[in-house]
Amino acid sequence: MKLKPKYFVPFVISAMLLGCSSAKNTEEKIPVTLNEVVHSVFYAPQYAAMELGYFDEEGLDITLDVGQGADKSMTALISKNADIALLGTEAGIYVYNQGKEDYTIAFAQLTQRAGNFLVSRENTDSFSWEDLKGKSIIGGRTGGMPQMILEYVLDQNGIDIEDDVEMITNISFETTSGAFSAGTGDYTAEFEPTATALENAQKGYVVASLGEESGYVPYTVYMAQKSYIEENPEIIQKFTNAIYKGQKWVNEHTAEEIAEVIQPHFAESDVKTLTKIVDRYKKQDTWKENPVFDEEGFTLIQDIMEFGGELSARVPFDDMVNNDFANKAIEQ
Repeated sequence: MKLKPKYFVPFVISAMLLGCSSAKNTEEKIPVTLNEVVHSVFYAPQYAAMELGYFDEEGLDITLDVGQGADKSMTALISKNADIALLGTEAGIYVYNQGKEDYTIAFAQLTQRAGNFLVSRENTDSFSWEDLKGKSIIGGRTGGMPQMILEYVLDQNGIDIEDDVEMITNISFETTSGAFSAGTGDYTAEFEPTATALENAQKGYVVASLGEESGYVPYTVYMAQKSYIEENPEIIQKFTNAIYKGQKWVNEHTAEEIAEVIQPHFAESDVKTLTKIVDRYKKQDTWKENPVFDEEGFTLIQDIMEFGGELSARVPFDDMVNNDFANKAIEQ
Protein backbone atom coordinates (compact mmCIF):
# COMPACT_ATOMS: atom_id res chain seq x y z
CA MET A 1 0.00 0.00 0.00
CA LYS A 2 1.31 3.45 -0.89
CA LEU A 3 0.21 6.67 0.75
CA LYS A 4 0.95 10.24 -0.29
CA PRO A 5 3.94 11.72 1.63
CA LYS A 6 1.71 13.85 3.87
CA TYR A 7 0.20 10.76 5.44
CA PHE A 8 3.04 8.27 5.06
CA VAL A 9 4.31 6.51 8.16
CA PRO A 10 6.19 3.23 8.57
CA PHE A 11 3.88 0.25 8.27
CA VAL A 12 4.12 -1.65 11.54
CA ILE A 13 1.54 -4.12 12.77
CA SER A 14 1.89 -7.00 15.16
CA ALA A 15 1.36 -10.61 14.18
CA MET A 16 -1.28 -10.78 16.90
CA LEU A 17 -3.35 -8.07 15.22
CA LEU A 18 -2.87 -9.56 11.81
CA GLY A 19 -3.90 -12.96 13.07
CA CYS A 20 -1.54 -14.60 10.65
CA SER A 21 2.10 -15.04 9.79
CA SER A 22 4.15 -11.88 9.20
CA ALA A 23 5.78 -13.40 6.15
CA LYS A 24 5.40 -11.17 3.11
CA ASN A 25 3.28 -12.24 0.20
CA THR A 26 5.66 -12.44 -2.72
CA GLU A 27 2.93 -12.44 -5.36
CA GLU A 28 2.73 -9.32 -7.49
CA LYS A 29 -0.19 -7.17 -6.36
CA ILE A 30 -2.67 -5.29 -8.53
CA PRO A 31 -2.22 -1.50 -8.25
CA VAL A 32 -5.36 0.46 -7.38
CA THR A 33 -5.53 4.22 -6.90
CA LEU A 34 -8.13 5.20 -4.32
CA ASN A 35 -9.16 8.83 -3.91
CA GLU A 36 -10.86 9.63 -0.60
CA VAL A 37 -12.89 12.81 -0.34
CA VAL A 38 -11.11 13.87 2.88
CA HIS A 39 -8.72 12.23 5.32
CA SER A 40 -10.77 11.59 8.44
CA VAL A 41 -11.26 9.15 11.30
CA PHE A 42 -14.77 9.00 9.83
CA TYR A 43 -13.37 6.33 7.50
CA ALA A 44 -11.83 4.14 10.20
CA PRO A 45 -12.89 0.79 8.64
CA GLN A 46 -10.93 1.65 5.50
CA TYR A 47 -7.74 2.44 7.44
CA ALA A 48 -8.21 -0.67 9.56
CA ALA A 49 -8.43 -2.73 6.36
CA MET A 50 -5.17 -1.17 5.21
CA GLU A 51 -3.29 -1.61 8.46
CA LEU A 52 -4.54 -5.12 9.13
CA GLY A 53 -3.43 -6.31 5.70
CA TYR A 54 -6.86 -7.04 4.25
CA PHE A 55 -6.06 -5.39 0.91
CA ASP A 56 -2.79 -7.32 0.81
CA GLU A 57 -4.70 -10.55 1.41
CA GLU A 58 -6.83 -9.72 -1.62
CA GLY A 59 -3.75 -9.05 -3.73
CA LEU A 60 -4.29 -5.30 -4.05
CA ASP A 61 -1.68 -2.55 -3.76
CA ILE A 62 -3.55 0.61 -2.71
CA THR A 63 -2.28 4.11 -3.43
CA LEU A 64 -4.27 6.62 -1.39
CA ASP A 65 -4.97 10.17 -2.62
CA VAL A 66 -7.06 12.85 -0.90
CA GLY A 67 -9.49 14.92 -2.95
CA GLN A 68 -10.44 17.58 -0.36
CA GLY A 69 -14.01 17.70 -1.64
CA ALA A 70 -16.44 15.40 -3.42
CA ASP A 71 -16.26 17.48 -6.58
CA LYS A 72 -12.48 17.05 -6.71
CA SER A 73 -12.65 13.31 -5.96
CA MET A 74 -15.23 12.86 -8.71
CA THR A 75 -13.04 14.81 -11.12
CA ALA A 76 -10.16 12.46 -10.31
CA LEU A 77 -12.40 9.48 -11.01
CA ILE A 78 -13.80 10.73 -14.32
CA SER A 79 -10.37 11.88 -15.52
CA LYS A 80 -9.02 8.41 -14.68
CA ASN A 81 -6.56 9.76 -12.12
CA ALA A 82 -8.28 7.41 -9.69
CA ASP A 83 -9.70 3.93 -10.14
CA ILE A 84 -12.04 4.08 -7.14
CA ALA A 85 -13.27 7.01 -5.07
CA LEU A 86 -14.72 7.24 -1.58
CA LEU A 87 -17.10 10.19 -1.65
CA GLY A 88 -20.63 11.37 -1.10
CA THR A 89 -23.52 9.73 -2.94
CA GLU A 90 -24.63 13.13 -4.21
CA ALA A 91 -21.58 13.39 -6.47
CA GLY A 92 -22.64 10.29 -8.38
CA ILE A 93 -26.20 11.56 -8.66
CA TYR A 94 -24.96 14.80 -10.21
CA VAL A 95 -22.90 12.90 -12.78
CA TYR A 96 -25.79 10.57 -13.64
CA ASN A 97 -28.12 13.52 -14.19
CA GLN A 98 -25.61 15.12 -16.54
CA GLY A 99 -26.40 12.30 -18.95
CA LYS A 100 -22.87 10.88 -19.12
CA GLU A 101 -22.80 7.46 -20.76
CA ASP A 102 -19.88 6.29 -18.61
CA TYR A 103 -21.34 7.49 -15.32
CA THR A 104 -20.19 6.38 -11.88
CA ILE A 105 -21.72 3.48 -9.99
CA ALA A 106 -21.73 2.98 -6.23
CA PHE A 107 -20.74 -0.57 -5.31
CA ALA A 108 -20.13 -0.41 -1.56
CA GLN A 109 -21.35 1.76 1.32
CA LEU A 110 -18.97 2.65 4.16
CA THR A 111 -20.78 5.11 6.43
CA GLN A 112 -24.44 5.40 7.34
CA ARG A 113 -24.43 8.66 9.29
CA ALA A 114 -23.24 12.17 8.53
CA GLY A 115 -19.75 12.51 9.98
CA ASN A 116 -19.67 16.16 10.96
CA PHE A 117 -20.48 17.89 14.21
CA LEU A 118 -21.74 21.34 15.10
CA VAL A 119 -19.02 23.18 17.00
CA SER A 120 -19.81 26.24 19.11
CA ARG A 121 -17.46 29.02 20.07
CA GLU A 122 -19.04 29.02 23.52
CA ASN A 123 -18.76 26.14 25.97
CA THR A 124 -22.26 25.15 27.05
CA ASP A 125 -23.94 22.11 28.58
CA SER A 126 -27.43 23.24 27.58
CA PHE A 127 -27.34 23.67 23.80
CA SER A 128 -30.64 24.34 22.06
CA TRP A 129 -31.16 24.77 18.32
CA GLU A 130 -32.86 28.04 19.17
CA ASP A 131 -29.39 29.26 20.20
CA LEU A 132 -28.48 29.48 16.51
CA LYS A 133 -30.96 32.23 15.74
CA GLY A 134 -29.17 35.45 14.85
CA LYS A 135 -25.80 33.66 14.68
CA SER A 136 -23.38 32.85 11.86
CA ILE A 137 -22.39 29.31 10.86
CA ILE A 138 -19.45 28.14 8.76
CA GLY A 139 -20.90 25.46 6.54
CA GLY A 140 -19.64 23.58 3.50
CA ARG A 141 -19.59 23.95 -0.26
CA THR A 142 -23.00 24.73 -1.74
CA GLY A 143 -24.37 21.55 -3.32
CA GLY A 144 -22.09 19.32 -1.24
CA MET A 145 -23.57 16.79 1.15
CA PRO A 146 -22.12 18.36 4.34
CA GLN A 147 -23.88 21.64 3.56
CA MET A 148 -27.13 19.98 2.49
CA ILE A 149 -27.20 17.85 5.64
CA LEU A 150 -26.58 20.96 7.76
CA GLU A 151 -29.43 22.84 6.07
CA TYR A 152 -31.72 19.81 6.38
CA VAL A 153 -31.00 19.40 10.10
CA LEU A 154 -31.53 23.11 10.77
CA ASP A 155 -34.89 22.96 9.00
CA GLN A 156 -35.90 19.84 10.93
CA ASN A 157 -35.18 21.76 14.14
CA GLY A 158 -37.21 24.82 13.19
CA ILE A 159 -34.37 27.04 11.99
CA ASP A 160 -35.01 29.07 8.81
CA ILE A 161 -31.68 29.09 6.95
CA GLU A 162 -32.63 32.27 5.09
CA ASP A 163 -33.93 34.41 7.95
CA ASP A 164 -32.64 32.94 11.21
CA VAL A 165 -28.92 32.43 10.54
CA GLU A 166 -26.05 33.75 8.45
CA MET A 167 -24.62 30.82 6.48
CA ILE A 168 -20.97 31.07 5.42
CA THR A 169 -20.24 28.79 2.46
CA ASN A 170 -17.29 30.46 0.74
CA ILE A 171 -14.49 28.96 2.84
CA SER A 172 -12.64 25.93 1.47
CA PHE A 173 -13.13 22.68 3.37
CA GLU A 174 -9.54 22.38 4.58
CA THR A 175 -9.48 25.91 6.06
CA THR A 176 -12.82 26.15 7.88
CA SER A 177 -11.40 25.27 11.30
CA GLY A 178 -8.58 27.77 10.85
CA ALA A 179 -11.07 30.48 9.93
CA PHE A 180 -13.19 29.59 12.95
CA SER A 181 -10.15 29.69 15.26
CA ALA A 182 -9.28 33.10 13.85
CA GLY A 183 -12.69 34.47 14.78
CA THR A 184 -14.98 33.82 11.81
CA GLY A 185 -18.44 32.49 12.66
CA ASP A 186 -20.25 31.69 15.90
CA TYR A 187 -20.53 28.01 14.90
CA THR A 188 -18.83 25.70 12.44
CA ALA A 189 -19.63 22.23 11.09
CA GLU A 190 -16.51 20.04 11.32
CA PHE A 191 -15.47 16.45 10.76
CA GLU A 192 -13.09 14.54 12.99
CA PRO A 193 -10.31 14.83 13.98
CA THR A 194 -10.78 18.59 13.45
CA ALA A 195 -13.74 18.93 15.83
CA THR A 196 -11.81 17.35 18.69
CA ALA A 197 -8.69 19.37 17.81
CA LEU A 198 -10.75 22.55 18.27
CA GLU A 199 -11.95 21.25 21.64
CA ASN A 200 -8.42 20.35 22.75
CA ALA A 201 -7.24 23.84 21.83
CA GLN A 202 -10.26 25.32 23.65
CA LYS A 203 -11.22 27.11 20.45
CA GLY A 204 -14.56 25.37 20.06
CA TYR A 205 -16.90 22.84 21.65
CA VAL A 206 -18.99 20.09 20.05
CA VAL A 207 -22.65 20.71 20.88
CA ALA A 208 -24.50 18.47 18.40
CA SER A 209 -24.01 15.53 16.04
CA LEU A 210 -25.38 16.17 12.56
CA GLY A 211 -25.20 12.42 12.00
CA GLU A 212 -27.60 11.67 14.83
CA GLU A 213 -29.92 14.47 13.77
CA SER A 214 -30.14 13.56 10.07
CA GLY A 215 -30.75 9.83 10.45
CA TYR A 216 -29.33 6.97 8.40
CA VAL A 217 -28.01 8.15 5.05
CA PRO A 218 -25.44 6.67 2.60
CA TYR A 219 -23.09 9.51 3.41
CA THR A 220 -19.92 8.07 1.89
CA VAL A 221 -19.77 5.24 -0.62
CA TYR A 222 -17.23 3.68 -2.95
CA MET A 223 -17.72 4.46 -6.63
CA ALA A 224 -16.05 3.61 -9.91
CA GLN A 225 -16.90 4.41 -13.48
CA LYS A 226 -19.26 2.00 -15.18
CA SER A 227 -16.56 1.04 -17.71
CA TYR A 228 -13.99 0.32 -14.98
CA ILE A 229 -16.39 -1.98 -13.14
CA GLU A 230 -17.29 -3.82 -16.36
CA GLU A 231 -13.61 -4.26 -17.28
CA ASN A 232 -12.34 -5.06 -13.77
CA PRO A 233 -15.00 -6.97 -11.81
CA GLU A 234 -12.34 -9.04 -10.02
CA ILE A 235 -10.65 -5.90 -8.69
CA ILE A 236 -13.95 -4.44 -7.50
CA GLN A 237 -14.78 -7.72 -5.76
CA LYS A 238 -11.37 -7.92 -4.06
CA PHE A 239 -11.65 -4.31 -2.95
CA THR A 240 -15.14 -4.87 -1.54
CA ASN A 241 -13.99 -8.01 0.26
CA ALA A 242 -11.24 -6.02 2.01
CA ILE A 243 -13.62 -3.22 3.01
CA TYR A 244 -16.09 -5.74 4.43
CA LYS A 245 -13.33 -7.29 6.54
CA GLY A 246 -12.48 -3.81 7.83
CA GLN A 247 -16.12 -3.11 8.66
CA LYS A 248 -16.48 -6.36 10.57
CA TRP A 249 -13.26 -5.80 12.50
CA VAL A 250 -14.21 -2.25 13.52
CA ASN A 251 -17.67 -3.30 14.66
CA GLU A 252 -16.19 -6.14 16.75
CA HIS A 253 -13.47 -4.13 18.53
CA THR A 254 -13.29 -1.35 21.08
CA ALA A 255 -12.64 2.30 20.36
CA GLU A 256 -9.17 2.04 21.90
CA GLU A 257 -8.26 -1.02 19.81
CA ILE A 258 -9.42 0.74 16.65
CA ALA A 259 -7.48 3.88 17.57
CA GLU A 260 -4.28 1.91 18.08
CA VAL A 261 -4.59 0.27 14.65
CA ILE A 262 -5.46 3.38 12.60
CA GLN A 263 -3.06 5.73 14.44
CA PRO A 264 -0.39 5.49 11.69
CA HIS A 265 -2.80 7.38 9.43
CA PHE A 266 -3.15 10.18 11.99
CA ALA A 267 0.37 10.82 13.21
CA GLU A 268 -0.66 14.25 14.50
CA SER A 269 -3.03 12.63 17.04
CA ASP A 270 -2.16 10.41 19.99
CA VAL A 271 -4.04 7.21 20.75
CA LYS A 272 -5.94 8.80 23.63
CA THR A 273 -7.33 11.53 21.38
CA LEU A 274 -8.12 9.07 18.61
CA THR A 275 -9.93 6.82 21.09
CA LYS A 276 -12.19 9.72 22.06
CA ILE A 277 -12.95 10.43 18.40
CA VAL A 278 -13.58 6.78 17.48
CA ASP A 279 -15.82 6.34 20.51
CA ARG A 280 -17.85 9.38 19.43
CA TYR A 281 -18.38 7.82 16.00
CA LYS A 282 -19.13 4.34 17.35
CA LYS A 283 -21.76 5.62 19.77
CA GLN A 284 -23.75 7.20 16.93
CA ASP A 285 -23.62 4.01 14.85
CA THR A 286 -21.58 5.65 12.10
CA TRP A 287 -20.20 2.62 10.27
CA LYS A 288 -22.13 0.08 8.25
CA GLU A 289 -21.74 -3.53 9.38
CA ASN A 290 -21.48 -4.58 5.74
CA PRO A 291 -20.99 -2.79 2.39
CA VAL A 292 -24.55 -3.27 1.08
CA PHE A 293 -26.00 0.06 -0.10
CA ASP A 294 -29.50 0.44 1.40
CA GLU A 295 -32.26 1.68 -0.90
CA GLU A 296 -34.02 3.50 1.95
CA GLY A 297 -30.94 5.64 2.48
CA PHE A 298 -30.74 6.36 -1.23
CA THR A 299 -34.31 7.65 -1.11
CA LEU A 300 -33.56 9.82 1.93
CA ILE A 301 -30.45 11.35 0.43
CA GLN A 302 -32.42 12.36 -2.66
CA ASP A 303 -35.08 13.84 -0.36
CA ILE A 304 -32.35 15.92 1.28
CA MET A 305 -30.97 17.01 -2.09
CA GLU A 306 -34.46 17.92 -3.23
CA PHE A 307 -34.99 19.99 -0.08
CA GLY A 308 -31.71 21.77 -0.79
CA GLY A 309 -32.78 22.57 -4.33
CA GLU A 310 -29.90 20.55 -5.79
CA LEU A 311 -31.73 17.64 -7.44
CA SER A 312 -32.73 18.09 -11.08
CA ALA A 313 -34.30 14.61 -11.34
CA ARG A 314 -34.68 11.46 -9.24
CA VAL A 315 -32.15 8.75 -10.06
CA PRO A 316 -33.31 5.10 -10.13
CA PHE A 317 -31.61 3.07 -7.41
CA ASP A 318 -30.87 0.12 -9.72
CA ASP A 319 -29.16 2.39 -12.25
CA MET A 320 -26.60 3.93 -9.90
CA VAL A 321 -26.15 1.22 -7.27
CA ASN A 322 -24.69 -2.26 -7.78
CA ASN A 323 -24.88 -4.41 -4.66
CA ASP A 324 -23.65 -7.60 -6.36
CA PHE A 325 -20.10 -7.23 -5.06
CA ALA A 326 -21.22 -6.38 -1.52
CA ASN A 327 -23.60 -9.35 -1.38
CA LYS A 328 -20.91 -11.70 -2.66
CA ALA A 329 -18.44 -10.39 -0.08
CA ILE A 330 -20.91 -11.21 2.70
CA GLU A 331 -21.63 -14.69 1.32
CA GLN A 332 -17.96 -15.72 1.11
